[in-house]
Amino acid sequence: MSTALLRKDSIRSHTSPGDPVSPPGGRPQRALRLAGRIALHAALVAVAAVVLLPFVWMLISSVKADQDVFTVPIQWIPHEFHWDNFSNIWTAIPLAAYLGNSLFLSVVITFLQVLTGSFAAYGFAKMRFPGRDLLFAGYIATIAVPWQAYMIPQYIIMQKLGLVNTHLSLILLQAFGAFGVFLMRQFYLTIPDEISEAARLDGLSEYGIWARIILPLSKPALASLALLTFVNTWNDYMGPFIYLTDNSLWTVQLGLRSFIGQYDAQYAMIMTGSVLSVLPILLLFLLGQRYFVQGIATTGVKG
Repeated sequence: MSTALLRKDSIRSHTSPGDPVSPPGGRPQRALRLAGRIALHAALVAVAAVVLLPFVWMLISSVKADQDVFTVPIQWIPHEFHWDNFSNIWTAIPLAAYLGNSLFLSVVITFLQVLTGSFAAYGFAKMRFPGRDLLFAGYIATIAVPWQAYMIPQYIIMQKLGLVNTHLSLILLQAFGAFGVFLMRQFYLTIPDEISEAARLDGLSEYGIWARIILPLSKPALASLALLTFVNTWNDYMGPFIYLTDNSLWTVQLGLRSFIGQYDAQYAMIMTGSVLSVLPILLLFLLGQRYFVQGIATTGVKG
């Protein structure tokens, strides 16, 4: 008994009241957590390297000669750097016009999809009317229908309206999107209904509630939808390929086909054009990544 009391007094004399007492086995647990973090970061770095590898190859190939692009094994460091590819491409094809057409279509379609998607989502999320949920489910179900199933009827309609070979055909077909409505509605559900009810009691109309209250609170979701729509429109190939036949209306994705001949192709120039076409997307993502990540993280969390 006296020996145990002496041990307790000895422990109390060597530890102050504010010092934390580490539980038994604390160091091994901390070591395991540290090892787990290191392994996780190593795995993420490896996955990122695999994902970025094609982009690195594209960037390196953009400063190679045509005969060096598909050499086996791959030349990760070219014997000779052809930096003039980035200046020659502007005169080889009307790249500035192609980039301008892509930018015009992407900006207009993105604006319309954000406008229509956010407006329709407000009706599905904050207004009550008979059959609302059933109508929303049916509208969202159209996402599962592949574009190839209604591609020909759409083209016939545009042809009857005389809109083939115009940018307006692509704008009208892509001005509405079920995915945008779904994304915005899920974010609107995270906004308390009490805010809308208080605005209605103050005499604000539904249009005013949407424009003056809901939209300012939805910047992350709006940024996410805008970025996704812009990237999808910028990278679209089949739509412009089907509806645009005039060279002056081509987008950058169609313009790069100019380097593909009947028997050969200028692969280095294709890679150079691909690098230049990626730069606007990269810049846009860097500017809006904070809102984009926040919008994706909060969408679908109802609270």
